[in-house]
Amino acid sequence: MNFLEAIKTEPVIITEGAVIERLNRDDRIILDPYIVNSGLIYDPHGREALSTVYRQYIDIGFSYGLPMITLAPTWRANQERIRKSEFNHKSHLNAECVHFIDDIRQSYGAYASKIYVGGLMACRGDAYQPGEALSSAVAAEFHIQQARELAEAGTDFIMAATLPAISEALGIAAAIANCRHPYVVSFVIQPDGSLLDGTPLHEAIARLDAEVQPQPLFYMVNCVHPSVFEKALHQINRTSPGVKHRIAGVQANTSAKSPGELDGLSYLDTTEPEEFADAMLSLHKNWGVKILGGCCGTDNHHMEETAKRIRKLYPKIAC
Repeated sequence: MNFLEAIKTEPVIITEGAVIERLNRDDRIILDPYIVNSGLIYDPHGREALSTVYRQYIDIGFSYGLPMITLAPTWRANQERIRKSEFNHKSHLNAECVHFIDDIRQSYGAYASKIYVGGLMACRGDAYQPGEALSSAVAAEFHIQQARELAEAGTDFIMAATLPAISEALGIAAAIANCRHPYVVSFVIQPDGSLLDGTPLHEAIARLDAEVQPQPLFYMVNCVHPSVFEKALHQINRTSPGVKHRIAGVQANTSAKSPGELDGLSYLDTTEPEEFADAMLSLHKNWGVKILGGCCGTDNHHMEETAKRIRKLYPKIAC
């Protein structure tokens, strides 16, 4: 079953929890200031640490027989940042990150067919500062090379994540669409259901669907607490219920603090895995959110509790 078929037919798909944030908590790991975790694949110790985190999440999907999305460590690996990093001599960094993840996938035998690898992209500037967002035209040109590399590397799809503003979202979507590769757009939102730049989420989705062809497969929200996402869904349901079906997934924080507050926090603000999992299952059962994953504050324990509840809800999902 390919990724498009899985999205249409699987009742639920899990994805990973925090990766970069977990690595950043480990004093033994040094993340590159420009490309963050991408460069770890070139260091034996870093590669092992990265592999451990990914395998912890994939092992959960494997143990519970659930379809799984895993995202290559390419979130900040645009060409500008690669040039500024110590890895500027690596001409195929994005592809090599994808191959790193694919090697992990292939090690799972028959279960590998239920693991879907996404190429991960980000906005150019600070994901929590919408004022730094590129215009749509500039963004389309800025992001095209990374989009092309991720498409050609054999990803099942590309995800542009943690986007704070409609302008750059339009441009990055256009860049990926130009590659004729399946893609997903994921926003950071506020409790009122708007992007960080103030654009209502339903309007952002409507604009992207109207102005970019081919359209995103679906939309997600990431780096917010489940309660924030639920408030946004209530708002959308009141104002634009026709858009609700386009929102298929969430990678949620364990903290209800805003992304800006979390970005400068000196301690880990989190909730217990059981509480997180209950909130995630509520989103699935009440709102039909199909793709469930974690972001800041989450780890394998949060995702395992979520998987336990999914398996109980769907005991007949084929292992």
